[in-house]
Amino acid sequence: MKNLILILFILPIYLFGQKKIEILVTNQKNETVSNAKVELYSKADSLVTSHFTDEKGKALFEINQNATVKFVVTDLEYEVFSKSFDENEIKETLHFILKKNEHEIEEVVLTKQKPIVKRKIDRLEFNVENSNISSLNAWEILKKTPGVNVIDNTIKIKGSSGILVTINDKKVMMSPDELQNLLENTSGDEIKSVEVITNPPAKYEASGSAVLNIVMKKAKLEGYKGTLSGRFIQSKYAKGSVTTSHQYKKNKFSTMFSYSKGAGDYLREGTDVVYYEESGTTWKSIMNRKDSNYNQNTLNFSADYELDSLTNFSLNYTGYFSPKTKGLYDVPTEITNANNQVESTYRTLNDHHWRTINNTLSFQADRKLNENSSLTWVNYFATNNYKKSEDIQTHLNFVNQDPKFSRFVTNNLQDIQLFSTQLDYSWENDKWQLESGAKYSLVKTNSVLAFADNEFGDLQNCPEKSNDFDYKEYNFAAYASLALDLKKWSFKVGLRAENTSLEGIVSEPYEINKNDYLKLFPTFYAQYTTDNKHQFGFSYGKRISRPSYSWLNPAKSYYNLFSYFQGDPNLKATIIHNLNFIYNFKEWNFDFYYRKEVDPSMEISYQNPETNQLIYHFTNIQKGQAYGVDIYKNFMLKDWLSLSVSESLEHNENYFFGMDGNLYKNKIFSLNSNISTSFTLDKKTDWNLQLGNMFYTGGVQGNLRIGSASTTYLIMNRKFYQKRLEASLYFNDIFRTSGDKIRTRYANQNNYFLDYRDAQSFSISLKYNFGNQKLKATKKIKSADEQGRM
Repeated sequence: MKNLILILFILPIYLFGQKKIEILVTNQKNETVSNAKVELYSKADSLVTSHFTDEKGKALFEINQNATVKFVVTDLEYEVFSKSFDENEIKETLHFILKKNEHEIEEVVLTKQKPIVKRKIDRLEFNVENSNISSLNAWEILKKTPGVNVIDNTIKIKGSSGILVTINDKKVMMSPDELQNLLENTSGDEIKSVEVITNPPAKYEASGSAVLNIVMKKAKLEGYKGTLSGRFIQSKYAKGSVTTSHQYKKNKFSTMFSYSKGAGDYLREGTDVVYYEESGTTWKSIMNRKDSNYNQNTLNFSADYELDSLTNFSLNYTGYFSPKTKGLYDVPTEITNANNQVESTYRTLNDHHWRTINNTLSFQADRKLNENSSLTWVNYFATNNYKKSEDIQTHLNFVNQDPKFSRFVTNNLQDIQLFSTQLDYSWENDKWQLESGAKYSLVKTNSVLAFADNEFGDLQNCPEKSNDFDYKEYNFAAYASLALDLKKWSFKVGLRAENTSLEGIVSEPYEINKNDYLKLFPTFYAQYTTDNKHQFGFSYGKRISRPSYSWLNPAKSYYNLFSYFQGDPNLKATIIHNLNFIYNFKEWNFDFYYRKEVDPSMEISYQNPETNQLIYHFTNIQKGQAYGVDIYKNFMLKDWLSLSVSESLEHNENYFFGMDGNLYKNKIFSLNSNISTSFTLDKKTDWNLQLGNMFYTGGVQGNLRIGSASTTYLIMNRKFYQKRLEASLYFNDIFRTSGDKIRTRYANQNNYFLDYRDAQSFSISLKYNFGNQKLKATKKIKSADEQGRM
């Protein structure tokens, strides 16, 4: 095995018969043109390599014998030159004459347009670069991405919340709340596109029912370019952020750096109600939770270096550092009898603070082996460090009992480390494309919960309620996929194999859980395009959704004396089967789908009438399945007016065993609607306005039934001072209708909670662009010695 891994990570060298071609570029006056970019394309119209002419207007290429190629020459002062050559037409010296460009380009002028939706064979691409929503943060952009639903701050695709979120194809190792904080502090101007991959190809790891990939921008202009932006948000409490980003590109080196600092107060309003039929009592708690965080730091850094025309190195870092979030929750609870009379009360004070540190570092090397094939080697390291302390005091005043005071203190530490290395090989010609590769990953998790209470007077440690949890997971994967393009017909088939070994050790009560399994994950895609541009597609993919590491921890995390969360070290991975049928025509996008889930894992709640406790438990339910259709269309009503419609209709079923041991089915038909209208008020200043509404009729999650919610929003953007200053206004949840009701009702289980996350807000954003905004030609990149073998 060691030899196999060693062989996989040695970059092979290929020898090919070559033909040397000298390119001479002049203008119509027979003057040589230096620093012109000359690109070489294959017969399949894919870029093979590029060079810049020297001071004599010359560039040297080496191509395969008997090849059909195309040369494209670009220079800002001249019109684009393009010419194709058959194998018999290529001479040792080729002379290209450029025509003078009549219009001199001095500055890049970008007009904000509607986001572009593009359907590919294996994904939907939502291009937001320079669009009228790029002024929003990354979290708000996700909410407006076709096919993506954000319900109760949970990201869902086609009704499933088991989503793998990646940034530039790199896995994001964060909890849902940490991911939201990171994206809220990421400017939309840094995002190029969002890819919704409902059936990810074999190249992607099999984890997650779908992949949501956020593609960040790279430096394109020569020289230096920077931005400084600020955002103020007023909901019930104020919050805001300041962001600065910088890009520099010179010859074969480019780098990007951005830093964002956020601060504010965050409110979540809720009401918990539990009915105990056995005692005829109703427990009602008012939970208005305010947290303050005045030091949120988000850092992004990337650097690219082109060693030569065949070899490229990339280094990327993403960090999120929040040293202290604090809050004091004051939660009153009333207990009423069957006659709706208050007979008991208790009040909980939860004084808490926590710290979060996330670091992600990746290194990537790309190497072109010849005009058809390439190698990519990616190394990835990530850490997640979390620390939370809680001091929970409860004043109890129960009927027929003396008043009582209870206090307990918890300290929770969690440290996660992830390392992975992956090698990918790709080869393609005008019809075929082959991809293969291998990946090894290692995850280590350590969680420590220290619990102390005053059961015997003073605070004392409670070993029986404390816990240490260690978890290790090893994964080795290999994959291969083959694609065929026959113009009208396109096919792609892939197979991924993943061998997983895991071990979890729980200290209290002591338990060791081990598992070792091999799973195969096939994928298949077919797409047909008619002469009049009707497009039909079919895809199938098998996926696996592994539980989050924190969900495996069986330690009880108490909200108060009568409510806690508990994970499950015996959680099974969920196997998911996805079927999709796609139809596209004239920007109409239809996606019909079916999803089957085996052993789906999720958080459910249940009440214990013996202890009067409400328990939130992450566990596996029996099975789940869903079918539905996603529809997206953008209507250009006028050149200044457009209407965007995104509709998702779904039937979802969850089967679970209740506390009484019986099998129950929770099912629902749901509609998720997002309709927006965009107005161009002034093209010269990019003055745009967008008015939209998102509406959700409800859903199911295990034994939970999620109620309806909606939000109405308005976005307005405009540029000033020769488009260097950009201003944006954003009104969200205008009518305060985004709250929802989540209920459990079967057998003797009868509880619900109302949840509102303070979404009604007004925000203003300002961004100033400085540095180089003009186009410049890049410099010549040194050719690799190995290019002579191409």
